[in-house]
Amino acid sequence: MVSFKTTLLKFGQKGEKTGWTYINLDIDLIAKLKPNTKKSFRVKGKIDQFSIKGVALIPMGDGEFIMAINAEMRKHLRKTEGAQVQVELALDIKSFKMDEDFISCIEDDEEANTFFKSFPLSHQHYFSKWITSAKTADTKAKRIVKALNALGRKMNYAEMIREK
Repeated sequence: MVSFKTTLLKFGQKGEKTGWTYINLDIDLIAKLKPNTKKSFRVKGKIDQFSIKGVALIPMGDGEFIMAINAEMRKHLRKTEGAQVQVELALDIKSFKMDEDFISCIEDDEEANTFFKSFPLSHQHYFSKWITSAKTADTKAKRIVKALNALGRKMNYAEMIREK
């Protein structure tokens, strides 16, 4: 486990990462968590007193990684860009389980499924997590339909979410 204090940062114009709040993890921290890696991997732990699990660390080049601080995390932390946070992280080896209803539906649409599988696993997880987070069956069904329509039109997750 690694423990450190850091500042919440925010991307300006940065492609699909535009507007993301994140923390930066340098080469030394990554070496303690998962030595000699250049690919995304998952961690668990705490940010201040908020527990996290299955959160992806994303490579940014030169051995540095970032962790996106999503809306749910920011809500619980009650902090924004520039705030200091105490972070404790450990490697999370539990594998991610895709939403079964979504996978069942996407397997029926060959074109959408092929496009979906062209994404890195971390990007596939965005769709699944969004669908799984629905609070009602009706909302979940609407999200599955929206995801299938977007994938059929060759849209990634960020493009789908930003579409009005």
